[in-house]
Amino acid sequence: MSNLMSGSKILLECLAREGVDTMFGYPGGVTLPFYDAMYDHPLRHVLVRHEENAAFAAQGYARSTGRVGVCCATSGPGATNLTTGLVDAMMDSIPIVALTGQVSTKLMGSDAFQEADTFGITRACTKHNFLVKTLADLPQAVHEAFYIASTGRPGPVLVDVPKDVFQAQAHYVPVTTIHLPGYKVHTDGHAGQIRRAAHMMWEAKRPFIYAGGGIIASNASGELKELVEILDAPTVCTLMGLGALPADHPNFISLPGMHGSYAANMGMTEADLLIALGVRFDDRVTGRLAAFAPHAKVIHVDIDAAEIGKNRAADLPIVGDAKRVLSKLNKILAELAPAHAAINADGRKAWWGQVRGWQEEHPLAPEFSTSEIKPQHLMAEIDRISGGKAIVCSDVGQHQMWAAQLIRFNQPRLWINSGGLGSMGFGLPAALGAQFANPGKLVFSIGGDGGFQMSIPELSTIASYGLPIKIIVMNNGYLGMVRQWQELFYNNRLSSVTLDCFPDAEKLAGAYGFPGRTVENPADLASALQTAVNEPGPYLLNVKVSPFENVYPMVPAGGAINEMVLCDAKPVAVAQ
Repeated sequence: MSNLMSGSKILLECLAREGVDTMFGYPGGVTLPFYDAMYDHPLRHVLVRHEENAAFAAQGYARSTGRVGVCCATSGPGATNLTTGLVDAMMDSIPIVALTGQVSTKLMGSDAFQEADTFGITRACTKHNFLVKTLADLPQAVHEAFYIASTGRPGPVLVDVPKDVFQAQAHYVPVTTIHLPGYKVHTDGHAGQIRRAAHMMWEAKRPFIYAGGGIIASNASGELKELVEILDAPTVCTLMGLGALPADHPNFISLPGMHGSYAANMGMTEADLLIALGVRFDDRVTGRLAAFAPHAKVIHVDIDAAEIGKNRAADLPIVGDAKRVLSKLNKILAELAPAHAAINADGRKAWWGQVRGWQEEHPLAPEFSTSEIKPQHLMAEIDRISGGKAIVCSDVGQHQMWAAQLIRFNQPRLWINSGGLGSMGFGLPAALGAQFANPGKLVFSIGGDGGFQMSIPELSTIASYGLPIKIIVMNNGYLGMVRQWQELFYNNRLSSVTLDCFPDAEKLAGAYGFPGRTVENPADLASALQTAVNEPGPYLLNVKVSPFENVYPMVPAGGAINEMVLCDAKPVAVAQ
């Protein structure tokens, strides 16, 4: 290109070359030049109602597609409002690029209006960040940002652009190469370690597969299914990994951990080989680490070498991309099968008998009542309607755990929730992003009455764009998970958890121009949900559920995962 272009137009050209079609943002003073250039550009900008929700929406886009999500905010409070979403993406390894405006370079450090040290503030909550001080550096920084966000272990990258860089003029020179000498991504895995892993798997009598979000991030669901079927091993998927193995697969047990099933947690406890794939041995899965999988050797496959041995030592570590590693591993397992598969066949048959026994003893099953709507009943109805194919975006709390337990996901990228950070207010804006990315798909936003009220402003965005999101509020009148802990571990001293004022759903939705309803009779629930799904546009359904229902099974803080509280019996006190 021979003509001079502004920094704003160069930035838009870089985004176009990265294939960006949608950006979620909120304009402000220093980003005005960028938004002025956007006026004549085909990039779709979605105006959210709060910058935090721009980051969450970008995550919904990224989590549901595997592509990099993009968000934008102005300097100062706009940029700082993105921070929760950046930390959330960092914890869950989600690829997003955040573009922030900054005061002009000559004003930096002068405490200018809406100045904040965005670069410094976000260093700890991004995979990498850039402060672009000259226009010459802008294209390289943008393309490197997308490369870093989407390769290796995915994560958020921020590009901070001062106003004078947006306004400066230069000839645009396309970036053709990315050269980052200090950024090494090991994808293939060590060939010898992969072969040793195959031998260990055939030698095991009680193998157990523990699959996480890394499977979904690397698009390795097909390879995971193949591994599961070659070994015929019981398999659990973490909160971030649900859908990595279809929920209707006979080898799928459930999610494990704090609110995992009895069979999942007992299986991990009694396994002699734990095959950990794209997981980080999070405390919500392991419980008391010293007591976790005490009889098992551990094979740990992860793209991030820093995760190997961080929490649980691996007997056989493999650093690499899950898709590539499993593809090689499956070939070796198949080659070894004729000579090895029968060696421990009887032991594996007995192992399956034990696992099936645990499933039958304490199944994850919905509960129903004729007098009040049980939360589990609500999730069972959403599961029935979705048939394992809908996108479900969850907020954080009890409803999140019941949804994870009881809603099936037969494909990856259908279950979208804030896992590591547990950000309330996540569900609705994430659904917004997922719906933009998947216009033909049924998208549910499931939230509690607490988290929903943190994201009410996005009802305006949903209405403005006519997004057909089915907004389901599980309304129990409390901050349910906090109330549960106060009941069980703080002598039922319910402190600041009562939500005794909730808007009329029909009037609230109606104020934004779409239908809404409150339902509290169990007999009306199925038809109310069907009405919501049949509505061509958005729908708000406020479901009043049992106020004092608790999520079980539950592993108390400090407990081992086989020390589950299975029902409303008073748990044994443990160290917090």
